[in-house]
Amino acid sequence: MLRPRETRELRLFSHDLSITPTATVTWAHDVAGNAIATAVFDGPTDHLVIESRASLEITAPAWPVFAISASAIEYPFLYSADEWTDLDALTVPQYGDPDGRFARWVESFVMRRPTDTLSLLKDISNGVFTQNSYQMRESEGAQTPIETLNRGWGSCRDFAVLLAEAARKLALGARIVSGYLFDQEDSLIGSAGTGSTHAWVEIYLPGAGWIAFDPTNRSVGSQNLIPVAVGRDIHQVVPVSGSFSGGQGALCDLVVEVAVRLAIQDHAAIMEERRETDFAQIS
Repeated sequence: MLRPRETRELRLFSHDLSITPTATVTWAHDVAGNAIATAVFDGPTDHLVIESRASLEITAPAWPVFAISASAIEYPFLYSADEWTDLDALTVPQYGDPDGRFARWVESFVMRRPTDTLSLLKDISNGVFTQNSYQMRESEGAQTPIETLNRGWGSCRDFAVLLAEAARKLALGARIVSGYLFDQEDSLIGSAGTGSTHAWVEIYLPGAGWIAFDPTNRSVGSQNLIPVAVGRDIHQVVPVSGSFSGGQGALCDLVVEVAVRLAIQDHAAIMEERRETDFAQIS
């Protein structure tokens, strides 16, 4: 899952996938609409290189305004029958909470009923960060929400799982997003250089649709986010996955690099496009 997802705020100009050694590659879309490339190899090899290059334009505003439907401006609210049917599993908590501790943690953010929906979600997203310290973690998988609260720390994917589960405790539709963090100023948490792989959450609110919440950086909206895949659970949006066979210790090293560069068009190109554009290039 390496091809950026096009949205109203992200225009994809090109995407190239290069794999060494040569492989037979087929493309498909999964149930969530993610572009999936499947590579099949003809023989054994002592190395594998997967390079993804994309040229795109991000137009998401720094301070977005969300046109939430009047029926959903205040929480609690009810989705329409069609929305309930389509959101389905995205509104159901994915992790056990036998003693109700997690439910109490979520409820601590609900000061009154009714309350402003967007403000409530912002408070919970901010709470994920302020009550837990960020730590980069390269081990596989994600912590459960209770594990993150107990330990008081987590990576961006742990924070994403925690926020998505909190939204579902409120019976709201939430999905995990995998992608890249575009950090031109090199000032955002979780960024390595000007870019990094990243995870965040999208929560569905009628009228506004899917709203991006990045608890790692306490931000709302997609200004610095380049989505690649969305899913109900974090394991569904792993960028590269698969299987291999070989002798004991065959996999001795694994390196992931992300590079983001700005490409400013000259004046003639800008006139041809009829507007000024910035391109974020990812490899």
